[in-house]
Amino acid sequence: MTVPEIRIRGAVRDDERALAALDLATWSRLHAVLPAPEPGRPFYDERHLPEQYLVAETGAGELVGYLRLVPPTPLACHAHVRQIQGLAVAEAARGRGVARALLRAAMDRARGEGATRITLRVLGRNAPARALYAAEGFAVEGVLPGELLLDGEYVDDVLMGRSLLD
Repeated sequence: MTVPEIRIRGAVRDDERALAALDLATWSRLHAVLPAPEPGRPFYDERHLPEQYLVAETGAGELVGYLRLVPPTPLACHAHVRQIQGLAVAEAARGRGVARALLRAAMDRARGEGATRITLRVLGRNAPARALYAAEGFAVEGVLPGELLLDGEYVDDVLMGRSLLD
């Protein structure tokens, strides 16, 4: 199910404009907890650095997806864990294995950094994302019922994770 013309690579500073446009185009209440990004706003800032991102690029050089991978906290006792804090795929590239390729590349990168676990948080109502994560070996490890109030609706915050040792 992978797409041969898609290449996963680390993001660079020059990807900023394309990533900001992709972020704006893929924003949806299905997965977003923050308001829609403002057009023209920078993608990178002091907390969101290029080295934290993997990007999916077509053979023609178009960015069609990204994933942010970071340590969940700066604590030494958490150094063996990486957390996915954002995954987006352009509408035209969905259903072609791009998100799956980004997830697998993130797991490879995390292992390369010495991590033995990877986690993420996903909205309970985001069934497509939860199914993808489950298919890639992530299990629900906790649910915070009604943790988030989004557009007047209480939404569950679901923690998923998996070992990187298998």
